[in-house]
Amino acid sequence: MGEVTYDSLMNNIRSYIKDEKSLDIISRAFWCANKMHEGQKRQSGEDYIVHPLSVAFILSEMKADTDTICAALLHDTIEDTDMSKEKIANQFNTTIATLVDGVTKISKMNFSSEYEQMASNTRKIITSLEEDVRIAIIKLADRLHNMRTLEYKSEFKQKENALETMEIFSPLAYYLGAYQIKSELEDLSFYYLRRDVYDSIVKELDEIKDDLNWVIYDCLEKVGNVLTDNNIPFEHKERIKSIYGLYKQLNKGRKIVDVHDLVAIKLMVDDINDCFRTLGFVHSVYPPINEKFKDYIFNPKTNMYQSLHTTVFGPNDRLVQMQIRTHDMEKIDTYGLPAYWDLHRNDAEESMQDDLKNKFQFFKSITELNSLVSDNADFVNSVKRELFNTTIYVYTPKGDVIELPKDSTAIDFAYKLHTDIGNKMVGAIVNDRNVNVDYVLKNKDRVKIITDSLSFGPKLEWQDKVKTTKAKKKIKQFSKR
Repeated sequence: MGEVTYDSLMNNIRSYIKDEKSLDIISRAFWCANKMHEGQKRQSGEDYIVHPLSVAFILSEMKADTDTICAALLHDTIEDTDMSKEKIANQFNTTIATLVDGVTKISKMNFSSEYEQMASNTRKIITSLEEDVRIAIIKLADRLHNMRTLEYKSEFKQKENALETMEIFSPLAYYLGAYQIKSELEDLSFYYLRRDVYDSIVKELDEIKDDLNWVIYDCLEKVGNVLTDNNIPFEHKERIKSIYGLYKQLNKGRKIVDVHDLVAIKLMVDDINDCFRTLGFVHSVYPPINEKFKDYIFNPKTNMYQSLHTTVFGPNDRLVQMQIRTHDMEKIDTYGLPAYWDLHRNDAEESMQDDLKNKFQFFKSITELNSLVSDNADFVNSVKRELFNTTIYVYTPKGDVIELPKDSTAIDFAYKLHTDIGNKMVGAIVNDRNVNVDYVLKNKDRVKIITDSLSFGPKLEWQDKVKTTKAKKKIKQFSKR
């Protein structure tokens, strides 16, 4: 992204916002921010206004609504100038004021240590999802621009910010479905945390870049011809796996050429029927690896990601992942919930918040943790451990997918379903096999909980066997009762 100016931002916004009143309030928000930050500089030496302009531009690429763009332009005014929430509400509106206040850090004066302040502010951002998901989205755009310009910070600050990004903001982007932001945040963080390894992977990729480009060209030519011959209109995008994504695979002992999704080709078609027709034609050209096929269309990921994934033996037996989805799925798969600004133009904010509450499992987990844990640091650590760390996905007998932290037991699963199920649990069946209640679950396990209404309830020692805060709290509450 080149240098962002007021004109470039407004040109971008005019491509999807036509209402003159909306354009006027955005313009007023910019000139207000410009005046409030007058004389302030970033560590790069640039005028400070470049930062809020850039954050607003990132959001405009997602076709963000008027209030969100205004809040992005004003997002540092409460923290860094004498602007207040009340003034913003009076000059603009209460929604913009709420969004700006939501991304504003809590003053250091309220805490005895920097650690306490950081924990409180992190909790504020995470729990803002309950009030308005746009607060978290603005914060992600803010962090993305800060990471893009991290070179001007000290080495200590670079590593501190990169680690926080890996632990909090990258997982948050994933849970909101914003894969494009997640991937860039991870690569930027990895660059500052492990520069030597980052550079070695880039060098290795450069050595095979020509070969990978040829593979992509050959695939697109052959698959494109068969789709055209069968009257399936399509668009395509290509990607080489991210540096951090490759690092995680190489860390498992794999060679770079053996990573099954090193090369990915996205095929966007008009409807779901064409997705499955396209899958058949792809397999008619290149033989698939059966165990690498994933149907995320009828079994979406828990962040609503939808696509067909198939890994095939491409040209010269090079492994290529083909991702087949509709055009609307592609927008969701790129930006996640923020794509609603484009897909649900008239009621985007309501649809975004409703689907977050009703369709995204992690939202329920956040609200549960928020009600169970009072200490800010404990809350943040619980979120990191249970949600933002390695996650497993297991199935109910009906085929519903349940998210749990790695090393969770059947007891955690029971309490995840309902407190009464956990309290009345006497056993479990995993993959059609009877297991102990403290059986450690693995990814893709099928789990059925056995309950008994005459059960004496959970044993106190179960607290030492479970991973989730909810299970620990409910067991403790029952034992007191």
